[in-house]
Amino acid sequence: MPKLTDEQLADSLAMLAGWEVEDGQITKTYEFGSYLSGVDFAVALANEAEDRDHHPDMTITWRKVKVSLSTHSEGGITEKDTELASFAEGL
Repeated sequence: MPKLTDEQLADSLAMLAGWEVEDGQITKTYEFGSYLSGVDFAVALANEAEDRDHHPDMTITWRKVKVSLSTHSEGGITEKDTELASFAEGL
């Protein structure tokens, strides 16, 4: 799957509230009411990522989960990343 063009990426991010480009990845930090709610979110996203064979980087801290997505095999951001970000938004 090819990397998204700058225009494609901008169009995708316009539909993904709070997602930003950071160091060649799209990222968002989610905030939760409790630590365990954040862990539950991370587990749900990890299960979907496993099914898709496309794994995000996630950092879990107290009541926050930072998700970072890029397609390492393509050397940048692809539709796989924006699709998984869209799934995360649905959680």
